[in-house]
Amino acid sequence: MSFEETEQSKIFPNEAFGYRKIVVERPLRLKVELTKAVLARFRKACAEAKEEPLADVIDAIASVIGQGPHMDFGEFIAAVETAADRASIKPTAKRQKLIMTALAERDETAAPIIKRVYRQGKAEANPLRGRFEATIGGRPCVVEYEPDTELRDTEQVPLLEEGGIDAFFRREVLPHVPDAWIDDASTKIGYEISFTRYFYKPKPLRTLAEIRADIEALEKETSGLLAQILVDVEDER
Repeated sequence: MSFEETEQSKIFPNEAFGYRKIVVERPLRLKVELTKAVLARFRKACAEAKEEPLADVIDAIASVIGQGPHMDFGEFIAAVETAADRASIKPTAKRQKLIMTALAERDETAAPIIKRVYRQGKAEANPLRGRFEATIGGRPCVVEYEPDTELRDTEQVPLLEEGGIDAFFRREVLPHVPDAWIDDASTKIGYEISFTRYFYKPKPLRTLAEIRADIEALEKETSGLLAQILVDVEDER
């Protein structure tokens, strides 16, 4: 059986209806300001979490490094771990989360938080996939950043997109958020059929002559009504 395209039927390859839903990640950026108000708020949070010794550690650090703002959360955490070790307090994941949520705050100008470091030669840099070149301790390396769940977004890339996901990402995403990357593990394929997209035909726009004729007709009609109103007013007098 053969099919021919008409105004009521069209032929498309299956891929024309498909898309890849990609997850766009951006790095978490936190700053820390050790003001009296912030320290008091953090101490209260530590008391509620039964982590009062951690508040003592932060107070001690504040007296050494000052109020800030401290724009590199990684460096700040390193200082916390050193001070905590001296106080025989283990830097557990729970305590670090408490610092992140009750002490630090998001700031787009802060340094991105490093999640993982690859020594030179252990991984290739690929910014589109979240592996960035960096220098730590004077040595070149490749790093992955901690994603910010509040900035996480998604995009739909047509399966027939010329150049694929990478071309779409470079054109549509990076110009707006240059620090973004794609989480390949979260990419999913879906299909969507939009009848409006393929069959809707917009009505042709009216010509200027037609619009002008309507305006002139309305003006004549309005003028006639106004004249009649004036006549009626005179008659009543």
